[in-house]
Amino acid sequence: MKGPLVSVIVPVYNRERFLRETLESVFALDYEPVEVIVVDDGSTDGSATIAQSFTQARLLRQENRGPAAARNAAIEVALGEFIAFVDSDDVVLPNKLSAQVGYLLDHPDVTATLGRQEWITPPPNAVPDLVWGDLDGITPISIVIRREALIEVGCFDPELRGPEDVDLLVRLREGGYRFLVVPEVVMHRRYHGDNLVAGHRDAPLPLELLKAKLDRQRATETPRPPQS
Repeated sequence: MKGPLVSVIVPVYNRERFLRETLESVFALDYEPVEVIVVDDGSTDGSATIAQSFTQARLLRQENRGPAAARNAAIEVALGEFIAFVDSDDVVLPNKLSAQVGYLLDHPDVTATLGRQEWITPPPNAVPDLVWGDLDGITPISIVIRREALIEVGCFDPELRGPEDVDLLVRLREGGYRFLVVPEVVMHRRYHGDNLVAGHRDAPLPLELLKAKLDRQRATETPRPPQS
């Protein structure tokens, strides 16, 4: 499938075990044109060397600041009309962009699409999603989004490590942007015990997101004049 340029962003921190397979899957996508931006977030292993071996990819390097900051650094230089994200321990299927970007091209009123997943190795506590039946639900980082809307909502919150993708969806919804899940399976995820989110159902995501939302509301509220 051919369409507008898509920027595929891959943040990586110490994932030399999986990064090559991840990037091979990205370059096997059945959509073009694509630019691939890998952000090495201060890795101390061979991740950067592996990324450099893919000469078609653009490599950015920074001190370790977390995946949200890494993604934001790539968004800043991305040229694509659409932005997609791939975690460095996952594998995307060839149809990911043709399915998700294709839907966005056919539905200009929709800002972003999410895709379904299957597990290479599922978390031990994964349960089926109530709507789709996918183990551990629909991952927000499967998102493909119009770059203009992503910039308008402020990209990812670098203060959040783990729930930053859910927070992005919350802010998109607050801003009146439409997003939905396409029926196709577009990625294979991998649980290996060092995942930032997968397998950690005890993480206090709702409280962190609620605090972030309240902070945003307070920042935009007009102070009331003092009452006499």
